[in-house]
Amino acid sequence: MAKKKLKNISEIRRYFHRNEAPIYFISATNFNLLGLDEWVRNFKYINYLDCYDGKHPNVFCPSEQPHAEFQSIEDINNYLLQHKEVIDWVKKRGPKPKFVFLMFDEQTEKLAKELGAEVWFPKAKLRTRVDNKIETVRIGNKAGVPSVPNTLAVVKDYKHLCELTEKAKIGNDLVLQSAFGDSGHTTFFIKSEADFRRHEHEIVGQGEIKVMKRINCRGSAIEACATKQGTIVGPLMTELVGFPELTPYRGGWCGNEIFSTAFPPKVRQKARKLTFAFGEQLRKEGYRGYFELDFLIEQKTGEIYLGELNPRITGASSMTNHAAFAHADAPLFLFHLLEFSGQPFDLDIEELNARWADPNMIDSWSQMVIKHTEDSVDIITQAPETGIYRMLSDGSVVFDRFDYHRRAVESEKEAFFLRILKPGDYRYEGADLGILVTRGRSMTDSFKLADRSKKWIKGIKSAFSARPLPAAAPSEHAFKIL
Repeated sequence: MAKKKLKNISEIRRYFHRNEAPIYFISATNFNLLGLDEWVRNFKYINYLDCYDGKHPNVFCPSEQPHAEFQSIEDINNYLLQHKEVIDWVKKRGPKPKFVFLMFDEQTEKLAKELGAEVWFPKAKLRTRVDNKIETVRIGNKAGVPSVPNTLAVVKDYKHLCELTEKAKIGNDLVLQSAFGDSGHTTFFIKSEADFRRHEHEIVGQGEIKVMKRINCRGSAIEACATKQGTIVGPLMTELVGFPELTPYRGGWCGNEIFSTAFPPKVRQKARKLTFAFGEQLRKEGYRGYFELDFLIEQKTGEIYLGELNPRITGASSMTNHAAFAHADAPLFLFHLLEFSGQPFDLDIEELNARWADPNMIDSWSQMVIKHTEDSVDIITQAPETGIYRMLSDGSVVFDRFDYHRRAVESEKEAFFLRILKPGDYRYEGADLGILVTRGRSMTDSFKLADRSKKWIKGIKSAFSARPLPAAAPSEHAFKIL
């Protein structure tokens, strides 16, 4: 019997309200898809880190088992999929499970298959190809989405770099990016030979490098979903980048803001148009589902350039999926699940995108990813628990009550904190301490970190205590878990 085609948002919402297939988000934490369980029946989280101390009804965290040191989120997910408690729990909850991930590789796909599960994302091989920053430029060129003036080349040494930039006429104030990396780990600002020498080992011998002209710009992020009927585009968000209070990485992502007047209407309109065009090209490349684009908006001219592609959900996804339009219609990720469900649907994508472009569909929220910014390693003895915090009149921050959802934040005097590191964990430079979500803005009109934000950060950080290491420090983790 043929499945009935879903013809409107109401029918899609009802379909997921009645969903019977067990769907799991498997990752280090549930942060990226926070709240999706409220929209999708039988949606559960399988996580390595218990951010809620066992209080979240839909989060399953197995007991700690011996394992090799994790080098990536993929390693964490592969560990979880081989954990007996996870295997038993998934099998107990019903056949033909569906898995979604923040990150996964071919080993993850193999383990999922052994569990009789479907991975509801494009193949890891395809994701890896389009995730390559060099390939992103080429896809953008095909789609008519311009990148910052750049040249793509294998850099041999500083002299060779100068020859490349002279030929490309992009000057000597540069930003270099290797093919893969995130949060500033593989982004290098080069203005002199001394700058180059500091990062030479990370540039030379790393294959093709994206060499860009450095521009005075604001970072922005926009998420979308490539479906069989066309690309659905979410709201344009500002990015918090490189604030030393939040991250030790220059150029490192450390949060987002969403508010209706973040960019002039023409900029928002153009960004949405370019995102749609990029999504349509991704469809031609064989990719479908959720993705995010970073745009660089030149402050002087308002020109929009493609920054990078993340062919996945991201740290901004929790913002996108709780924007006003999500509550009026449906979270963007629901369309990703719909795309992979095999359920036929017929939507007016143009009409949906036009509605989501309305500034009235955007409310004002911020999130700040708080990292350990000091060049030190210690062991946490005390950490603030997940929940709602309140800022007092003197600027101090106190725990108010437990909750596992940001919507519990009632005013700008409150914030939701999702704790990542707990007592007993190592605290090292770049480690994610947690995420702070507030109503309103976290930056000023000149896009500096607001005083209010600094007070929140200070208050949360002061709630952590740690003791020195008794012996040699562990090796630094070179990946983010968000």
